[in-house]
Amino acid sequence: MRQRKIFSRLILLIFVISNFSFGPSEFAQPTKKVIFDHDGGIDDLLSLMLLTQMDGIELIGVCVTPADCFLEDATISSLKILKLTGHDICQVAKGNNRAVNPFPNEWRAQPMVANALPRMLNTTENYAQLSKLSADEFMAEQIRSSVEPVTILITGPCSNFVSMLEKHPELKVKINEVVWMGGAVDVGGNVATHKHNKTAEWNAYWDPIATNSLLKQQLNLRLISLDVTNSVPVNLTFLQRLAQQSEFPLSDIAAQLWATTINTISSYEYTYFMWDVLATSYVNQPGLFEAERIELDSSIELPNEGQTFRSPGNNQWVNVVKQVDVDSFYEYVLYLLEE
Repeated sequence: MRQRKIFSRLILLIFVISNFSFGPSEFAQPTKKVIFDHDGGIDDLLSLMLLTQMDGIELIGVCVTPADCFLEDATISSLKILKLTGHDICQVAKGNNRAVNPFPNEWRAQPMVANALPRMLNTTENYAQLSKLSADEFMAEQIRSSVEPVTILITGPCSNFVSMLEKHPELKVKINEVVWMGGAVDVGGNVATHKHNKTAEWNAYWDPIATNSLLKQQLNLRLISLDVTNSVPVNLTFLQRLAQQSEFPLSDIAAQLWATTINTISSYEYTYFMWDVLATSYVNQPGLFEAERIELDSSIELPNEGQTFRSPGNNQWVNVVKQVDVDSFYEYVLYLLEE
């Protein structure tokens, strides 16, 4: 396995240099301190796994929002993945925000399925890693105690982070960048519920008040929206390549996790995309992405509750990612899972 990993690193380096995809400067960057705030779906759990494998990333905390998950199941999943990847000292904090618009229960049960996979069943979670603080207060403590600015990666609703800012606005200056998988700007949304016009993305729709507040914060905000995630489906070509490296434990469990998504998406949105995995990859490989700087606003009322839309002149500037080097992204994910 070790020889194959070394070989893969050489292939990746050749691929990078020849395509200028990752960029040599990426390898020289100082370590980023990252707080990962997720909501427990399969894509979130895979993102946590990948984040632990990234060079130059120091994971200083994990927060869980009870959105696309049942909180206790997702907390256990997070602890197990941290144990599996050797991150036994990284703390996990549970969020206590509640939905304005809840996710469907059949989606929220995904972490329970994840916890029933063989490698997860054979891994004992370490509850000593569970913080006694609520997610927003835990986040504030980690930011306050960090000497260096902190990057916030959010792959669920932004409620924990917004709550933290409202209570501790002085900590805004210690935030390097916020990367959020949320929104749909120039494409249709993926919310299809009663009386909604299908313009919103689910993370933004779950708590539209928090979404609206985040856009007003004047932060270095990078939005990984449906505009770009629609280009990275979980397709059979990718899964076949992943299956070919199943001798690696992380590849094996990742393949099992993605396999559980086949029957979890309802008919109006059958394709499962790498929404959160794409946002997570941005944190370590921004050179793969192209963004447009846009003045953005969002709706807090039906029929377009949670919609994120262009609003020229409002001075709420956001970097909305519009394109990604798709082939290089898939290569990078497969490379990270060779462990």
